[in-house]
This record gives sequence, structure tokens and C-alpha cells, in this order.
Amino acid sequence: MTSQEISEKLKAQFGDAILEVKIDGVLDPYVKVSPLSVKSVGLFLRDNPDIQFDYLMCLSGVDNGKDILGVVYHLYSMTKRHKITIKVDVPKAQAEVPSVQSVWASANWHEREAYDMVGIVFTGHPDLRRILLPDDYPGYPLRKDFKVPEFYQGMKVPY
Repeated sequence: MTSQEISEKLKAQFGDAILEVKIDGVLDPYVKVSPLSVKSVGLFLRDNPDIQFDYLMCLSGVDNGKDILGVVYHLYSMTKRHKITIKVDVPKAQAEVPSVQSVWASANWHEREAYDMVGIVFTGHPDLRRILLPDDYPGYPLRKDFKVPEFYQGMKVPY
């Protein structure tokens, strides 16, 4: 199934929750989805017999600048041999996205990393806590406005 056919099925099923489709002129075709709909879109993409996206290859948190954070989901169907990218944007001040860990178990650590490094809260995640940094680390290192602290717990940070 082509990216165009997949995006048309999504538009037919979810209507206004599909915010943007970019197929031509990009390396990875993507569909931008309303944040509140991402879990139901994921369930549809996984369970629809024509699509069967059974593999979440990667989930990344991104600072898009201008106070917008994003989540990028790279999906692949092992049985159908097609792929698509799903994107979600949220304001930095309310960086919350429903967890898709119950849709694809591999999202568990990916969501924890995006939380730890970018500060996106995945609501409904069963164990959302920092995975790479200490619990008391100040800030989110992959945000564009992050400043490396001069000292951390009384130790000089060597940067």
C-alpha cells in the first residue's frame, strides 16, 4: 500500500484529526495528527487488516523551535512491507501526548527517553520516569533553549 493510500484511509477514518499530509518532495512521507487522536490513530494503523503497522521502529521527541515540541513515530508493517511516519506537535507549555505504549510495547523506552531529554509527558504511560539522566537533573538537554548548568550537585560540569 502506498503512502497516499494510507493517508486517504486515515482521512476517511479520522477526518479533522488529520492535520497535514506530506507525500511528495520528502524522504519520509508523513501524516501530521492531532495530539489527542494519536493513540486511536495508532490502534487503527495497527489493527486495520489492509495496513497492519505492527512495528514501531522509532519514536523521537523533537524541539521544533517557536515553543513547539513534536513527537515523530516511524512505523513499519512486517507483513505488508510498507512504512509511514506519523507526527504530532504540542505547545512547549503543555507538552502532553497520549502514550502509545499499549499499542506498540516498544514505545515504552522511547517515550521515557523523549520525556527525559525533551520533556514531553506521555499521559497513560505505565512507568514514565527518567531513563538516561538522574531524577533531579535540571531541564531537558535536547531542547533548543537548554543551558548546561555550570555546576551539578556541587560538581563543576566540564563544558
